[in-house]
Amino acid sequence: MSGENGSLMENLFAAPICDGWSNNTEGALYHLGNTILFLGYMGGSGAYGCLFIFGLLAPSFLCLTLWGWMTLCGPDVVTWNLLLLLACLLQICHLLYRLHQEGLSSEELAALYQAVYLPLGVPVQVFKEIAGAFENKVLEMKAGEKYAVEGKTPIERLSFLLSGRINVSLEGQFLHYIHPHQFLDSPEWESLRPNEDGKFQVTLTAEEDCRYVSWRRRRLFSLMSKERYVCRLFAVMLGYDIAEKLYNLNNKLYIKSGVLLDIRLPSLYHVLAPPSQSNEGEPPERDDRHPPRESDPDRGRQGENPIGQRWPSDPELPSGEDSTSLVLEDFADMAGSLTDYGSERDYLR
Repeated sequence: MSGENGSLMENLFAAPICDGWSNNTEGALYHLGNTILFLGYMGGSGAYGCLFIFGLLAPSFLCLTLWGWMTLCGPDVVTWNLLLLLACLLQICHLLYRLHQEGLSSEELAALYQAVYLPLGVPVQVFKEIAGAFENKVLEMKAGEKYAVEGKTPIERLSFLLSGRINVSLEGQFLHYIHPHQFLDSPEWESLRPNEDGKFQVTLTAEEDCRYVSWRRRRLFSLMSKERYVCRLFAVMLGYDIAEKLYNLNNKLYIKSGVLLDIRLPSLYHVLAPPSQSNEGEPPERDDRHPPRESDPDRGRQGENPIGQRWPSDPELPSGEDSTSLVLEDFADMAGSLTDYGSERDYLR
C-alpha cells in the first residue's frame, strides 16, 4: 500500500518532462470551444448575469464534446463535456423559469413597478399581490369622459393614473390637475372609513386619453388587513399624494395685494367657497383703487361692479396654471383672517 502511495506521489510531483512539443494543433472546434468558455466567465452577478454565463458555457461544452468525438476520439473527454453541457442546459431552464415567475404580465405594469414601487424598495412578489387586487387590468378613459361627478358618483374604488391628465373642478371652478403616477381619488379614500359610504365632492374630467388602474374598495381593504406591509405602503403613498394636491391648490390662492395665501392656515376654509356663492345677496361694490371723481358721474358708474359679475383680473397679480386659477376677492377684509392678528403666532393660538 505504501508502495502504491509512493508511486502516486512520484507521478504527481515528479512527472516526466516533455521530450518535445508537438507542432500539430487540436483543430478549430477545440479553439472555438475554449474561446467561448473564456468569454462566458466574463458574466456578472444576478439572474441575468448567470444566464449570460451558462448561455455561453453551453455552446462551449458542445464544441468540446464534438472535438472529443470527431478529433480526439476519446470516450472520457466526450462523456465529461456532455455532462457539463447537460448541466448548463438545466441551469438555463431553471433561470428562465425564475425570470418568468418574477416577471410582470404587461409592459405597463412593469413600467409602473420600475417608476413607482421599485424606488420604494417594494419586492416584486408584493407588487404582484397589489396588481392582483386590480386583476392586472389597465383601464382606459377617453378625452372628455368624466371619472366622477360631484354629488353623484359614489366613492367605491381607488385609482392610480398611468398616463394622461385629469382636470379636477368644483362647481365649474378649476382646482388642479392630476398627472401620471398620482392617485385620482386619494382625498375621498382618506375621508371615509372602511364601513362608510360617500360621494365625490369634485368632478374629475379627462383632458386627454388616459390609462389607469383601479382597486375595488372592499378588495383593497381586504388585502391591507391581511398584509401589514401593504397597509403601510399605501399610507405613505396616499399621504404624499394628498400633500401634493394641497400644495398644487395652494399655488392658486392669491389676494388683491398679490400675497400667496397658505392653505394650511386653520381659518382659511371659509374663503374657499365659489365666487357665485360669496356674491349672492351682496350689494354692488366699488373698486377703491380707482375712486370716481365727483365732477364726472359717468366715471363713477364705471367703478361699480354689477351683481353677479366677477371683477376683472389684475395684470399685476401672478397668474396660476391657466386663466381659471382661483383668485380671492379680498382676504384682508374678511373677519377671522390673519390680518386681524398681530402675528402668525397669535393667529395660531
